[in-house]
Amino acid sequence: MKFLLVVVALSLFFCAGSGAAQNKPDVSGMERKLSHIESNASAAHPDSTPAVFTEDEVNAYIAAGRLDLPAGVRSLRFQSEPSVVTAAMQVDFDKLQEGRSSMNPLLSVFSGVHDVVVAAHAHGTGGFGYVQVDSVTLDGVEIPRFALQLFVEKFLQPKYPGVGVDSKFTLPDRIDTATVGLHTLTVVQK
Repeated sequence: MKFLLVVVALSLFFCAGSGAAQNKPDVSGMERKLSHIESNASAAHPDSTPAVFTEDEVNAYIAAGRLDLPAGVRSLRFQSEPSVVTAAMQVDFDKLQEGRSSMNPLLSVFSGVHDVVVAAHAHGTGGFGYVQVDSVTLDGVEIPRFALQLFVEKFLQPKYPGVGVDSKFTLPDRIDTATVGLHTLTVVQK
């Protein structure tokens, strides 16, 4: 699974989480909606009724361990407001980068365990998802975009081609649009 896509783009499409699952109805509701989207995708003429995922459902789903996160990513939690997704997590960069190293001193900040917050604009239209990372902070300090881009190119893209600070990707399951709202994600299939 792709780190930035998990952190940002897949947050657009059903990612978020924290702690232990405490709200079983949210998990089962999320599972029902995901099952409907999957089965609807195989229909000759999919039902285009919007599916609305709440932030609580998504967070409970991931907290329950229903989605595998990349090695080194823990305590993932998402919040959304119109067009913006914010992901807060703890990242063990040494685990995330296993098997890769760099002598570049600019990348030395990406080692050890840190609290990371990623804010991004995200939406889906015409069967494609779009994510533009606005900012990344490490223990409360904003990472310059050029350093973030260097990290993505050196450590993430070799492992996860297609990941970028700005990404465009095909939406799964015949999803045509995805709209990030205030504590919601609304998807429409065609």
